[in-house]
Amino acid sequence: MIFGKIDYINMLPFHIFLKKSPLPNSFKQSIAYKKDYPAKLNEGLKKRRINAAYISSIASTHKSLRTINSGIVAKKAVKSVIIKKGTYMIDPHSATSNALAKVLGIEGKVTIGDNALKLYLKNPNEYIDMGMAWYKQEHLPFVFARLSTNSHYDFFKNIADKFKKQKIFIPQYILEDYAQKRSISKENIKEYLKLLTYDIDTKAKAGLNRFLRAARLLKL
Repeated sequence: MIFGKIDYINMLPFHIFLKKSPLPNSFKQSIAYKKDYPAKLNEGLKKRRINAAYISSIASTHKSLRTINSGIVAKKAVKSVIIKKGTYMIDPHSATSNALAKVLGIEGKVTIGDNALKLYLKNPNEYIDMGMAWYKQEHLPFVFARLSTNSHYDFFKNIADKFKKQKIFIPQYILEDYAQKRSISKENIKEYLKLLTYDIDTKAKAGLNRFLRAARLLKL
């Protein structure tokens, strides 16, 4: 079994959870070799190069996949999915973020992930926070990614269920390492993670369904 890893700060709690879990070492080691950005994981899952991953919500609807009620969910603001005002360009790394921009009717340069977070923290007035833009319009959380699998559904569901029930403590040395490598302070990392939840609850599911319906109407 191979799990695809999004190497962004938003998945740090999940990967700490996996590291501490009593899972086979071969499974844990495989994760380190399957790091990629969301759009590539979408493709890898559909072509069965990997067995499970948190992939773009819009890609998780593919008929070959089964989904689990765990994802990357912004309750309101997200800070790591942004559009630069007064520009136009899409980010090839995320299908969902590009679709969300079209659903919201916002034109501009879409940026996602840790680089987006760094840009937003530096100059928030230059960017539109897409999580907050969605919340202001729909009054619902936004599900940016959803755990999806093409095999071993029960195995991955069990992992996700345990993860959602645990409060994850991030060791200081890991925070320091991420802060140094991503040029984002430990304090900002901790504050950023408070914006996210990994449980697709009733409200998050309603937000997801509303987005997917809008995307279908626009034929995205």
